[in-house]
Amino acid sequence: MSALPLIIDTDTASDDAVALLLAAAGGHARVHAVTTVAGNVPLDLATRNALISLEMAGAADVPVHPGCERPMLRSPSHAQHVHGEDGMGDLGLPAPRSSPGTRHAVEVLLSEAGRFPGRFTLVTLGPLTNLAAALLQDRDLLTRYRHVYCMAGAADARGNVSATAEFNVWADPEAARVVLSAATPGKMTWIGWDASRQDAVMTTGDQLHLERLGTPMATFAHRVNRTVAVWAREVTGLDGYDLPDPLAMAVALRPDLVVEREVARVDIAVGEEARGQMLVDRRRGATAEPNVTLVRRVDTAGFKKMLFDTCARTVQPVRTEEPA
Repeated sequence: MSALPLIIDTDTASDDAVALLLAAAGGHARVHAVTTVAGNVPLDLATRNALISLEMAGAADVPVHPGCERPMLRSPSHAQHVHGEDGMGDLGLPAPRSSPGTRHAVEVLLSEAGRFPGRFTLVTLGPLTNLAAALLQDRDLLTRYRHVYCMAGAADARGNVSATAEFNVWADPEAARVVLSAATPGKMTWIGWDASRQDAVMTTGDQLHLERLGTPMATFAHRVNRTVAVWAREVTGLDGYDLPDPLAMAVALRPDLVVEREVARVDIAVGEEARGQMLVDRRRGATAEPNVTLVRRVDTAGFKKMLFDTCARTVQPVRTEEPA
């Protein structure tokens, strides 16, 4: 099977970092570029963490391009109480050897899809600010991607940042509305926190297995999620911590892992009381056409096998000069 050409948009913190390992070191994809956005952490940290993660995956030659440093209309909100002040479990990780690219993320999202229409799959792992900004310049941008997979939302309206909202959508709900207004089910798939909460939970046994693999990537993946594990135990009540961004990446790399999906008409609440909540219209005879495919359940065993197989690999770091 040929490697899937990917562009990844990320607000890189601990679970994004594991998703980058899956993409860059798992053998299923060729990462063409990474773009970063403020979300879990401020933009400078998201960019730094992306560079560190790619180096860990032996892919320091992949260019990383910083993008939007704040939501479209709102003040920035971050999740450092979940991922640590540095977004990576506060491990004191050394600075990356490589440096960010010189182009803005929005320019990259526009230009690469324009140069090679239909070639790239786009995977978004953070707030949708960069993609929305690109769509405001090119309304037909989504048609130039092979497919767009977004870690976004909670289709069952059970939230992780509020009672009903998932963080990526809550952080910039206006951007999510822009993206959905341009979406069609054949071009866009959302993998929400509802699927992650059910099918991507790293139990105590899973965490021990990851730690015992003993490779640099496995140790990295285990340790960067240490603050997430504490937060999950205290807030979400799961039997371990979940990995929403790696789950979304796994679906993009292997759509056959999906065991339940739904095609629906989705909008996003922007009022403060229900900010970021997905409004899924399931009424019969509703006038609006469906605009997105929602992944509702994923093969848990298949996802974890992909994760463990990737982290069991030993890769050689790639040294590079500053990307253009």
